[in-house]
Amino acid sequence: MSSKIEWTDATDDKDATTSEFRITREGKRDITGALWLPESMSPGATLVCFGHGASGNRYQAPICYLAARFTGEANLPVLSIDGPVHGLRQVGEGGRTAFFPEFQRQGCIKDMTDDWTCAVSLVQSLAEVGAGQLAYFGLSMGSLFGIPFVASRDDVIVATLGLVGVASNFPHDEELLDAVSKISCPLLFLMQLEDELFVREGYLKVFDAFASIDKRLHANPGLHPEIPAEEIDFAFEFLSGHINGTIKRRIINPLAE
Repeated sequence: MSSKIEWTDATDDKDATTSEFRITREGKRDITGALWLPESMSPGATLVCFGHGASGNRYQAPICYLAARFTGEANLPVLSIDGPVHGLRQVGEGGRTAFFPEFQRQGCIKDMTDDWTCAVSLVQSLAEVGAGQLAYFGLSMGSLFGIPFVASRDDVIVATLGLVGVASNFPHDEELLDAVSKISCPLLFLMQLEDELFVREGYLKVFDAFASIDKRLHANPGLHPEIPAEEIDFAFEFLSGHINGTIKRRIINPLAE
């Protein structure tokens, strides 16, 4: 199946230069998103991928903030794509209003994993990007769709996920947990203790199922969107540290007796 990508010069929500794209595919929905490139980088550098929440789009906070740090401080390319009914491919009112019925649909997870796979392949085919390893950041809907995407790859070397849990009546709960069990890369998982969308037990069920040896759970007071700003800065340090090799898992034992 042939795919075609069209580029448009744009600026993100922080007024940084980016390139928006639309991928058209015969018989499938379009894929839209944005690509940030550092001023200087070597082809084949780790591509940092971002998934956003159900109420946003490719530029939803903290994506633009982190994109500026990854391109400016780590000299890494950044890719963000719109959700299935969001941003440049918005359906109806977009946001959560459009997301909830979409997430009830059988095949929605497979379709979004296919979207990510196609977008990464086409972006990495650019001479200035090249084929390298991947890192992933995605919370809430960015985890609901990001977890199956990360699980489908063997080139994701580190991820930040969170703001997600499962319950017995949750759509695609078994599919999601099966994907979780296949993820073994270093992992930072963010949790909100008063989350109005996901209960604590559901959060822990997801976290416990990750196969990663190096996995960290950061839990903070507050509702679903009330993540402390310092957690976002820690996510940058965690991701970039694993990408450049400055973070190595160490156990100091006995630390205390």
